[in-house]
Amino acid sequence: MRAIQITKFGGPEVLTLVDLPTPTAGEGEVLIEVSACGINYADSHQAENSYLAPQSLPLIPGAEVVGRDASGQRVVALVPGGGYAEVVAAPKALTFPIPDGVSDGAALAAILQGTTAYHLLRTSSHMQSGESVVVHAAAGGVGTIAVQLAKLWGAKVIGSASSADKRALVTSLGADAVVDPEVEDLTAAIVAANGGKKVNIVLEMAGGKVFDQSLQALAPFGRLVTFGMASRTMPEPINPGALMGTSRAVIGFWLVHCMARPDRMIAPQLAELFELMESGKIKAVVGGSYPLSEARRAHEDLRGRKTTGKVFLDPKL
Repeated sequence: MRAIQITKFGGPEVLTLVDLPTPTAGEGEVLIEVSACGINYADSHQAENSYLAPQSLPLIPGAEVVGRDASGQRVVALVPGGGYAEVVAAPKALTFPIPDGVSDGAALAAILQGTTAYHLLRTSSHMQSGESVVVHAAAGGVGTIAVQLAKLWGAKVIGSASSADKRALVTSLGADAVVDPEVEDLTAAIVAANGGKKVNIVLEMAGGKVFDQSLQALAPFGRLVTFGMASRTMPEPINPGALMGTSRAVIGFWLVHCMARPDRMIAPQLAELFELMESGKIKAVVGGSYPLSEARRAHEDLRGRKTTGKVFLDPKL
């Protein structure tokens, strides 16, 4: 089968198209003939071995796929790796049927980035109706769904996005205000977008200055949830006394911990997201697909902020 393999760590240039033996399904696994492989920012960290979990070589990246199982049923699955391939052996407990009204791209958007957005709002930040929520990278895979869920659940939503086109997209998804994260004083921009008041929740995945200035924009009892480090720049160290003195919280989130309890923390949330998509209450923003043979270009575009919404690979091309 065709797959993307990494044999040395580095940037997009280490993604290589190869022919490998087709995997077989072990105990508790489902063999899936893949029609689309999801791409996530975390994949670029895996490629350079800067992700939360240390990686081992050789490596096939990719954490979610859509395809058909042995019975011909259309399914979407989370996988512990190996997604950039024509055939994948996926954990049965993390494989779910796709409703007819949900496209492949929408299913990929829902299972990893959608459930992440869900848990950022419900599980980590405990968002309540009437609160103000800042969604950074709001035109991305997690962000586009987080904006819509937060608005649906009664929040005032402030998005951030790095270009005029992306800010227009975020506005079209229902954000009440959109800011440019590259302004010199991001704290002031966030507060101004919230009518001069500090905010209740920030969903943050850039790190560096964006993290630091977003933390300063939190009101008392505000919560910043960090779920990425796209800038590859660490924030300033956090002083516990400063958190106490302002009654702010910093919370980390990693979907892997939800995957350990799929019956409680993946399946119900995914079912709700599918229902919301089928009813038209939220939509998946599908940014397009790349041939499997052009995985390197896909990573270059992702890291260069040239993509919006959910992007994926077509393993047949």
